[in-house]
Amino acid sequence: MTRGAALLLPLLLAPLAGCGLHPLYEGGTHGVVAQKLAQIEIEPIAGQSGWLMRNALSDRIGSAGHDTARYKLIVELDDKIIGLGIRSDNTVTRERRTLRARFRLVTADAEGTTLLDASAGSDAGIDVVSSDYATVAAEQTALENLTSEVADQIVARVAIFARRTQGR
Repeated sequence: MTRGAALLLPLLLAPLAGCGLHPLYEGGTHGVVAQKLAQIEIEPIAGQSGWLMRNALSDRIGSAGHDTARYKLIVELDDKIIGLGIRSDNTVTRERRTLRARFRLVTADAEGTTLLDASAGSDAGIDVVSSDYATVAAEQTALENLTSEVADQIVARVAIFARRTQGR
């Protein structure tokens, strides 16, 4: 880096210092967001997609096995596969798998007050080939990938909510 660029860099970065941006997970595992996430109990979710989603959320939140749950995360999934490309002999050549989740963060007390009610979702295209095994494997892989994407969306929304309500 040239000397001029080295002098210019601090001047360019100075306005960012007062912009109010803070890391979401500021403080690491001792930060406000991580502490709130650790207090969430994930309710069981029905079906294979529910099992995958609950595991993905537990991995990201890190709340499995905590006895001090102050919040519950309730997730309802809608998993669909729709045939898109159809040949003249009525065979499907392309599928679209969509995974939608409605999730609610509620208090774990007797009232169960809803703190956050939102949705997340993603979709994937699947080629239908002559091998049934390959098609089923592609559908399963799509479900695993979609579960990961939707779990990321859910945890991000809950973490942002936890950050915004850190004083409460």
